Amino acid sequence: MLLRRRLSHFGQKVVGSALALPAAQHARYVFASRYGEFTTTVRILEDLHNRTLPSPTDFSLSVHHALAGLLSIQTGNKAGHTTVSAGRDTFAYGLLEAAAFCAEQPGQSALLVAYDEALPDIYSEFRAADEAGLPLVVALEITAGQPESAHYRLEMHPGAASTGSDTASAIPAGESFLNFFLSDSAETSLYGDTLNWTVRRVANH
Repeated sequence: MLLRRRLSHFGQKVVGSALALPAAQHARYVFASRYGEFTTTVRILEDLHNRTLPSPTDFSLSVHHALAGLLSIQTGNKAGHTTVSAGRDTFAYGLLEAAAFCAEQPGQSALLVAYDEALPDIYSEFRAADEAGLPLVVALEITAGQPESAHYRLEMHPGAASTGSDTASAIPAGESFLNFFLSDSAETSLYGDTLNWTVRRVANH
């Protein structure tokens, strides 16, 4: 009930996706979002424009790590969290952050929660090419050193999204990864603002 009262409909989807995974109870959180809950920020800006006080709830939820904090309170998880925001590279940097944590802390896992909504109409001129594929929420448990698990390699290469095909670069990176994850493909490309990323399946060791 606490989460229902405080969170927007989209925020409930984000936290609900994380809670659907057992890792939410013990893993370190990595939240990746280029905008956060931007509709909340817009409401605050509108209140200020109208010379009214912003809602205290909106104000507390406007910070980028608000959802991770509420999730940790709900679960009692004290493993800590990191939030990542890097434009169209956000999802890939979230993967990198989660993998780096697992590499540094063998035996522990990270819960990657990547989410975004398209910018509202008032900011339409700033929308990226892939925002037609939003909203999107992706929740993944990342581990290291588990022989029975699938193994992947993440590589980064200089270059902007325009180096990919128009069709591929118009798909959100999180969606591209999910399509790859659920398929038998050997690799996929993720297109960002400053980097292109390749995710490959590798043989289990």
